[in-house]
Amino acid sequence: MTSTVPTAVQPTDAQPAAVQPPITMVGPDFPYAYDDYLAHPAGLGQIPATEHGAEVAVIGGGLSGLVAAYELMKMGLKPVVYEADRIGGRLRTVGFEGCDPELTAEMGAMRFPPSSTALRHYIDLMGLETRPFPNPLAPGTPSTVVDLKGESHYAKTVDDLPPVYREVMEAWTTCLEEGADFSDMNRALRERDVPRIREIWARLVEKLDDQTFYGFLCDSPAFKSFRHREIFGQVGFGTGGWDTDFPNSILEILRVVYTEADDHHHSIVGGSQRLPLRLWEDEPRKITYWPAGTSLSSLHEGAPLPAVTRLHRTSGNRITVTDASGRIRTYRAAVFTAQSWLLLSKIACDDSLFPIDHWTAMERTHYMESSKLFVPVDRPFWLDPAVDDRGVPTGRDTMSMTLTDRMTRGTYLLDNGPDRPAVICLSYTWCDDSLKWLPLSAEERMEVMLNSLREIYPKVDIRKHLIGSPVTVSWENEPYFMGAFKANLPGHYRYQRRLFTHFMQDRLPADKRGIFLAGDDISWTAGWAEGAVQTALNAVWGVMNHFGGATDATNPGPGDLYDELAPVELPED
Repeated sequence: MTSTVPTAVQPTDAQPAAVQPPITMVGPDFPYAYDDYLAHPAGLGQIPATEHGAEVAVIGGGLSGLVAAYELMKMGLKPVVYEADRIGGRLRTVGFEGCDPELTAEMGAMRFPPSSTALRHYIDLMGLETRPFPNPLAPGTPSTVVDLKGESHYAKTVDDLPPVYREVMEAWTTCLEEGADFSDMNRALRERDVPRIREIWARLVEKLDDQTFYGFLCDSPAFKSFRHREIFGQVGFGTGGWDTDFPNSILEILRVVYTEADDHHHSIVGGSQRLPLRLWEDEPRKITYWPAGTSLSSLHEGAPLPAVTRLHRTSGNRITVTDASGRIRTYRAAVFTAQSWLLLSKIACDDSLFPIDHWTAMERTHYMESSKLFVPVDRPFWLDPAVDDRGVPTGRDTMSMTLTDRMTRGTYLLDNGPDRPAVICLSYTWCDDSLKWLPLSAEERMEVMLNSLREIYPKVDIRKHLIGSPVTVSWENEPYFMGAFKANLPGHYRYQRRLFTHFMQDRLPADKRGIFLAGDDISWTAGWAEGAVQTALNAVWGVMNHFGGATDATNPGPGDLYDELAPVELPED
C-alpha cells in the first residue's frame, strides 16, 4: 500500500535525500558488500594455472546457476551446466500464441528493487534496460483501486484513500519502530555500519526467531484493532497484501522491509528471462584461459545437458552426476542451484553428499505456492476516461491496478505505449489463494477472474479487448520447482543458517566437501533474484577455494571475510 520506510527515517530539511547513502540488500544476516566485490577491477579471484580447463558441474540453469557458471568460466574453469527444463528457472518469460512477440508475460520474477545491487550489476553488464513496474500506488502507476468487502476506493496516492488506510500505514510504521528498531537498522544498512548491523540483528534473531508475522503484529499495541490487521493483510505495503505471509517467520519480513526490497520496483524490458539468456550467450571481454569469443553456449555446443537424475560420491571424494540421457560424468566440484527439494524427490542421492544436519534443513524448507494468469489485449483501454451512467466523465481511469479480497487479489495493467497491444495480469495469488486455482485450466481461471473483476468494474468489458488465449502458471505444480520460493517458518533460522553457510566447507568433514549449494532458497532473501546472485557468488568463491585459488588482497571475497560477518549462531541445546 505504501512505502515501507517509516516517517522517522524520511529525508528532512537537515538531511536531504540526495546525501543519504543508498539502501541495498546487504545484510542483515551476512552484511557482505557483494556489489563492491563485483565492481572491483581486481575481479573475483584466480585459480592456479594447473587447474585451468577443469570441469565443474553446475546443476540448474536459472539465474544462480548461470551467474555461477559465467564467473567460473571467466576464472578459467569449465562449467558443465545441467538444466531439466529451460534456461532461466523462475525468470520465465512467455509469449501468447498467435500474438505479437512483443507481448510477454512474466510467469516468475517480474519486478526488482533498486536495492538489488548485485543483480543490477549483471543487468547493466548485459546491457538490459529497465522501467518502473506499476505496483499499487507507485509513482508511475496511473491509478489504484482498493476493493475490500464490496467497497471500492479509487486513488492516485495514499492520501486519496479513507483515513483508516492511513491509520493502518501508521500502525505498521509504529510496529516496526517499536518491535524491530527499524530506523536504527535502516540507517546502519545505508551506512554499512557492520558492527551496528550485527548488534541489532543478533538481539532481534534471539528475540523473534519463534515469532510469526501475525504474532508480531498482534504483540504491537499499534495493531490492537483486528480491523487494522485485516486491512493490512489484504492491502499491506509495497506490492500489496501480505496476509499469505502471516504464518511465516517475522525475520523473513524484516529482511524485506529493512532493505526496501518491496519498494520502487523496475521490470526488465523484453522480459526477465533475457538476463540468464544473455549470460548464456555472452562472450566476456576479460576471461582467463579460454580464447576470445568463448561463451557458456559455445562451451556446451548451444545447449545445456539434460536433467540430473542421480548424484553420488565416488572414490577420491568426487561428485558423480547421472543425467536423463544416461550419461555419467564425474567432477571434483559441483554447484547445485535448483530448488533443494529436488534432492529429496526427483534426484536419487547418497546420504553422504551432505551432513545429516544439512539434509534436515532441506527437508524443513517451507515453500510458498504462487499462481499467475495473464491475457493479451488490443490496447491499454484502462487509460480511457471513465464515464457515469449519463456518459459524463468521472475524472477517473476506466480501470486501475487493483488490490482486492476477491478471487483475483492482485491485477496489474502492463502497457507498451498508446494504442499498442498490451497485457493484463488478471490475477497474482499466493498460498491458499493459489491452491484454489490448481485444478482449473487457464480458460477456467480466466472466467473466474473476469467475473470477479466485473463486480469491481461493472461497466468495463475486458473480454471484448482480448486478442489471444490466457497463459497461467502454478509454481507448486511445476515438476522441477514444487513451489515458488522458500519462506521460513518460526524456528527455522538455524536451518537457514546451515544452508547459507554451506559454501564455507572448511567447517565440514573432509568427506562432505566438493558440492556447493546455491540459489535463492539457500539465501536469506528467498524469492528475490538478489539472493540467487549472492549465493552464486558464495559458491564461486567456494569452488575457487576448493581448487586452490584465492582472491586479490585488495578485494576479499565472502569467504575471506566470513569470520567477521558470520550470521548469528543460535544455541541448539
